[in-house]
Amino acid sequence: MRSVRSVVDRVGPTLLHTVSLPDADRPVGDVVIAEGHPHARVAAGDLVLAVLGDSVETAVGLVHTCGANEAAAVLCKPRLAQDAEVRKAARSAGVGLIEVHADTSWAQLVWLLRTVLDAIADEADATDDTQPEAADLFRLADAAASVVDAPVTIEDINSRVLAYSARQDLTDPARVSTIMDRRIPDDVLARFRSRGVFRELSRGRQTIYVPEQKDGTLPRLIVPVRMGGELLGSMWAVVDGPVSEERAAAFADAAPVVAVHLLRRRAHANTQRHANAELLRAVLEGRASPRRAAAELGLTDADHRVVAVATSRQQGEGDEELGAEGLRLALLERLSAGIGNQTRATEFGGLLYLVVPDGGWAALRDTLATEPGCEQGWLRAAAGTAAPVGELARSRGEAEEALGLVRAGLVPGAVIGFDEVWTALALHRVATAAGSAGAVELGPLEVLTEHDRRQHSDYVDTLYAWLRHQGDPRATARELSIHPNTLRYRLRKLLNLTGLDLEDPETRLALLAQLITLRWS
Repeated sequence: MRSVRSVVDRVGPTLLHTVSLPDADRPVGDVVIAEGHPHARVAAGDLVLAVLGDSVETAVGLVHTCGANEAAAVLCKPRLAQDAEVRKAARSAGVGLIEVHADTSWAQLVWLLRTVLDAIADEADATDDTQPEAADLFRLADAAASVVDAPVTIEDINSRVLAYSARQDLTDPARVSTIMDRRIPDDVLARFRSRGVFRELSRGRQTIYVPEQKDGTLPRLIVPVRMGGELLGSMWAVVDGPVSEERAAAFADAAPVVAVHLLRRRAHANTQRHANAELLRAVLEGRASPRRAAAELGLTDADHRVVAVATSRQQGEGDEELGAEGLRLALLERLSAGIGNQTRATEFGGLLYLVVPDGGWAALRDTLATEPGCEQGWLRAAAGTAAPVGELARSRGEAEEALGLVRAGLVPGAVIGFDEVWTALALHRVATAAGSAGAVELGPLEVLTEHDRRQHSDYVDTLYAWLRHQGDPRATARELSIHPNTLRYRLRKLLNLTGLDLEDPETRLALLAQLITLRWS
């Protein structure tokens, strides 16, 4: 069904934000523009674009008109969409209220909404996964090449080539590699980045001219592709020198049209990605049919591991080039690069989950370990044991448990596997069970804990180290970085305080269990 919610999800948060929807989400029929008056002619199921300026009174009247005619939703710019009277009227009329980004062109939005409605209608009869917008992008690249009189590529925010023009009369090795690999080569990318190209793209320049470089890379005329203030991609033309203002402006004029196609492309990709992510989430929660999941997600019969990844990245220099979604997609791309396209991913509960064939875990682990985030402390990951598709919920639970140890600093390293840290896991489980049973509260251990707190002594740590090393004074002293005589002095003092009998093996076992609980719970 072409519901308001599905249309808004397809267009995406760049342009549209849901303010309110009635409990019964109405099917959408068409898109109409209500321009300047509250009594526009609307029909049931219409998406009504409120081109009303800032008149709250007119907007309220339009909302009531839409409610009386069972329109699906009213779309307003922020000033009206956030007004309390307009929001109250929408709830009263039972009409959806959608906020449109302030910089969005109404004409472009009409075109995009109708394109999305057509795409949803066509999907019921679709027999393959072809994307007609891909061909449109190639035609746009040809049209832009004619305007600027130079070969053109259209690229996304991650410098991946989405389309390129047919003409190849002016080229260089960088362009050839870009088209062959479908992305700008890393060395060429680094050179453009060092010249501030991507910084200029993020700052909203209409056109950017990059002169010829020392390695023979020909000049480039670059145009950012934006919609609603968000950078969606860019167009690159290989030129033979500076371009006239008229020709550069004509090249830039193609950007809004390209932006609409990129949004449509992203809407298609988002829909497929969200569907796959939801299905994978159901698999990890044990709610989906293994056979269906394997078929739709392209999972093989081989065992897979679930990898839980925790990120707590703060935005840093250069991040404005990608934005939050671009950063997440770039991370996923880098993580999957080491093992091809075998990784499946989803996000929930604040974690990123990757499902990878057991044979691909080593490569993914190496890729994770070389991520700058591991060294900087904002990325941590852990893998569960290998399992068939029907048991991935178990592997997920193992990954989460192991990740908890990594994040708490209870095991060394930033990336681990569940089966590598069984001793730490066993101690943690014992400590958790003993802690909930109140085992630490028994005996004289609390006396030592309180003494350490008041006197800033280290008797609890000393006793723990001594018990772990089975009473070996030299090994214990080395761990504590103290002299053996200092160790003997501390032991005498703590024995005087507590009256413990450390010759009794059961006393030693009980104390070790309590101290493990303090350390690992």
